[in-house]
This record gives sequence, structure tokens and C-alpha cells, in this order.
Amino acid sequence: MLDINLFRTEKGGNPDIVRESQKRRYADVTLVDKVVQLDADWRTARFELDQVKKEFNALNKQIAELRKAKQDATELQDKTKAMKASIAELEEKEKQIISERDAALVPIGNLVHDSVPVDDNEDNNAIVREFGSPRSAGEGEKLYNHVDLVTLLDIVNLEAGAAVAGGRGFYLTNEGPLLNQALINAALHFAFRRGYKPVHTPFFMKQDIMAECAQLSQFDDELYKVTGEGDDKYLIATSEQTLCAMHRKGWFEKAELPLRLVGYSTCFRKEVGSHGRDTLGIFRIHQFEKVEQFVICSPEGDESWQVMEEMLGNAEDFYQALGLPYRVVNIVSGELNNAAAKKYDLEAWFPASKTFRELVSCSNCTDYQSRRLDIRMRQPKTAAGGEQKNAFVHMLNSTLSATERTLCCVLENYQTPDGVNVPPCLQPFLPGISFIPFRKIFDAKGKVVDRPKADIEAAVAAAAAAGASS
Repeated sequence: MLDINLFRTEKGGNPDIVRESQKRRYADVTLVDKVVQLDADWRTARFELDQVKKEFNALNKQIAELRKAKQDATELQDKTKAMKASIAELEEKEKQIISERDAALVPIGNLVHDSVPVDDNEDNNAIVREFGSPRSAGEGEKLYNHVDLVTLLDIVNLEAGAAVAGGRGFYLTNEGPLLNQALINAALHFAFRRGYKPVHTPFFMKQDIMAECAQLSQFDDELYKVTGEGDDKYLIATSEQTLCAMHRKGWFEKAELPLRLVGYSTCFRKEVGSHGRDTLGIFRIHQFEKVEQFVICSPEGDESWQVMEEMLGNAEDFYQALGLPYRVVNIVSGELNNAAAKKYDLEAWFPASKTFRELVSCSNCTDYQSRRLDIRMRQPKTAAGGEQKNAFVHMLNSTLSATERTLCCVLENYQTPDGVNVPPCLQPFLPGISFIPFRKIFDAKGKVVDRPKADIEAAVAAAAAAGASS
């Protein structure tokens, strides 16, 4: 959440800056006015409470003097009893106002960075740069989409998955688990070589901790609730959530930052509202593996913005190594989640679908998350020997690979008439597999049938010969 001092003009804040940011988000501006008013109400309540406490302390001092002089203090003691009740009421009033103020503060989004394009239509995301030459079907060439490819390769069983787990359930079969694990390992190795510390995180979180890491809408639209014995938990939608919580109420010395982590976890999302949008196959599913970059850095200067470019660069290098054409887009202000001051997406090319689809999201959340999680950087003493105010750290996150989704893109880009070649950078993580043949084919009526064994063997032999000659 935002610093309350941003709403206080007497503290150097400027509520108009927050109002402008809310306008850029196409969000409720009246929340800012509500926070300003409740904060003023809090100051009034606090002043009233302080005055009563001051009077109460003065009376206690008088009582002590009367007792010392062995005089009757009964009247003053009766007065202090009444004041105690008044203080309790005023403290409760102050507590209630703070609760209302903070409740109004929570849904106000982070300050939108000036470099973010102002719009509420994701079709107007700004293209930053592009890589590679998008593949298209040659003359007479048939390109299959990722939904058909997982069926023809026989590496996913969607029918059994849906029967057992419900809509968008799936089983990875044959080389499917190996390819998925290869992507996981390749991403972890890549990040480790870049100085990121690997972390395998929990898959669920306590409700109160999740509330500090996720915005309210996620509880209804995204998060699965796990109930049992009065101890409700939520399955994570990304390891960003558990990595944030890992350091809650933590302190860092400046020399310890930036802290670079790479999280690996299974993730779970309800994906409410995504019906009809890439819901076939294993592109948009309820359970998936993800390798996530996560950085905690100093809030000073432009450090977090430099780190954001570093994290985006890591993602670009990873997808360049995979040989996947992509573009980087700067997400419009109206599509930012509350925590992000700015977000890049890396969208890779799907040749059969003839479209770019998001594979990576990279966000700078500045101190928005750390303020609620109470994660700070200890400031050194000043030259005069005094302590500077300790600052909340900046926190950033970026996908490296949501592996099932990445696998869909790999399959479309590396398909051949007989199967799919494995990207060279993944082959070291596979047991001697460089080519996967189609095991199924579509018959004349479009029905999926087994491919003749002789054709499969011929395809494997041809791929091996081509690999040997190259």
C-alpha cells in the first residue's frame, strides 16, 4: 500500500499526485478524498485523546501531592476513574478511524510511473522492441497449433485430466513430463548462473499472510481456498507471493541488497473470467509450474528501475536461447495490477495461431508491497550521529518461465511435418532426446488415430540422420 504521508500536505505530501495516478489507472479517485478525510478525522481524535491523557496525568500528579501532604484526594480519584473510561472510549474511536482509513488506503494502487502509456485498452500496449523473425507456414505447409500438437505427439492426456480434475485438468505423458522438467531445470540453471539464489517455496499460505501479498480481487477471481480444522489456507498463484512473505517484518543492511532470488513452485489459479481465452490445451490451466525471478533492492535513486531492466533482460536472453521470436510491450496504465508501478510483458510468437501471446510479466512494485509486509532497509547513522529514518525496500518480480505455457510456444515454433525438434538449449536436460515424432495423425474425417509404427520409426530415423549431417 501507499505511504500515508503522500496524503498529508503538512508532511510534504501531495494528494493530487495520488489522484492523478488513480486517474491513469481508470480507478476510483474518490478513495483518495476518503483517505484524506479519515486521516484528518484521525488527527482530531488523536488530539482529543492526547488532551484527555494530559489532563489525566495532571490529576494524578495532584493526587500524589495530596497523598504526600496526607490530604483527602477522593474527589480527584473519582474524577480520574471517569477519565479512564473516557480515555478507553477515545482510544477505541481512534482505533476505529485508523481501521477505516487503512481499509480505504489498501485498494488505492501504486503510483503509476511516468513512462507507462496511459490507456485502458490492452490493445494499445506500447511495443518496446522485437526479436527474431516470426515463422509462418510455407507454401503447402500445414502448421498445427499447440492444442493439436500435444495430441499428435501424445504428450498430454486432456480427456483423462478433465475426467479426474475437472475443466482444464491434464496429464503430461511420455516425453511431456521430461520436456516440462527440462524447461524448469534450464530456467533454474540460467538464473543461478546470473546470480539468483534458488528457492523452492511452499504451495499454500495462511489467509492473513496471503492478505498482505494479494489484492482483494485475487481472492475471488484467482485463489483456491484450502479448508480444514479451522485453519484456512490459500494455494499460491505465483511464488512471488511466498517469496514476498518469506521476508515479512525483515530488516536488510544496505550491503545485503540487492537480494536476487529465483523461485520454483507449482502454481494454482481459478482463472475466473478467462472463459474462451486460450482455454484449450495446456496454455491457460489451473495448475502449472513456474520459475520466477524476484529481487529485493534499495529504494534509493533509480536502483529498482535498473534492476527491472536487468530482470527483463534475463527473460529476453532466456527466450533468445530457446530461439523463440517475441516482442516486449509496456503495459497500459489501466491494465496494471495495484502493486505494479510499471509492467512489461514479453509476448512470444505462436506461428499456427498467427499471434503473440504473453509468456512473461515483469513488474516493479517499488515499496508498495514492502510497506504492508513491513520489510525495511536499515539506514546508516548520519554524520551528526543520529539515525536516519529506515526505508521500505523496493520489490520486483518477473516470470522466467511458466513452463507449460512456454512448452506450447516451443512446440509451435519447432514443429516439422513429422514431429517436433527439441531446442538445443533443452537437450542437455533430456535423456538423449532431440526429436519427438507424431504418434497420432488426423484421418480424412479429422478423427485422431494412431500413426503407423513404420511411419514413426521412419520419422525418427530421418530426424537422426538430419541431426548427424548438421
